[in-house]
Amino acid sequence: MHLRSRLLLVTMLLAGLAVAPGASAQFTSGKDYLIISPPQPTDSGNKVEVLEFFWYGCPHCNSLQPSLGAWLKQKPADVEFRRVPAVLGQSWIPLTQVFYTLEALGITEKFHHDVFAAIHKDKVRLQDPETLFDWVAKRGVDRKKFTDTYSSFGVRSRVQRAIEMSRTYGIPGTPALVVDGRYLTAPHLGLNQGQTLSYERYFKIVDHAIALARKARAGR
Repeated sequence: MHLRSRLLLVTMLLAGLAVAPGASAQFTSGKDYLIISPPQPTDSGNKVEVLEFFWYGCPHCNSLQPSLGAWLKQKPADVEFRRVPAVLGQSWIPLTQVFYTLEALGITEKFHHDVFAAIHKDKVRLQDPETLFDWVAKRGVDRKKFTDTYSSFGVRSRVQRAIEMSRTYGIPGTPALVVDGRYLTAPHLGLNQGQTLSYERYFKIVDHAIALARKARAGR
């Protein structure tokens, strides 16, 4: 094949890649993700921090969990993930206490998805303390230890911190993912009326924000 023919073939292949569906999806600041100003400090060291702001009572957060779990199984090695309960009103505080109680007792991974299922599938009112304490006791958790931790100064302090973070990061609703204190993404951002929500597309936006965060870190 002559050099000119080779160059023409390469040009055609590159053009095909450029227009291939999903090959170079373009995501827009202000539409698909929001820029947090000023950027917030992270606790992830050299890794890119991804925070999930959620609320156990939020049906959209519940719907996100399977796709989030799949993404976490293949997330980049330089990404550190952490959950933060959002607090956008007084009524959100009891379920925020649930999360931090589980975390303080070291049983988050064991019960995190069970809490979602209890609320959204079984319709258990876990925001009611006595109902909550009965529920955990039936699952083998020491009731007194859980109750004491739920009401502890440590858990209350972390709830207060979650309130402050929800305000500082400008969380508009749940679920929302914040990438490296700089970019906020939410599944419903960028959707026009009548569009179908695609979690596959959403996590491509998350990956895009992670790539932007890497560039921002490299430019420091």
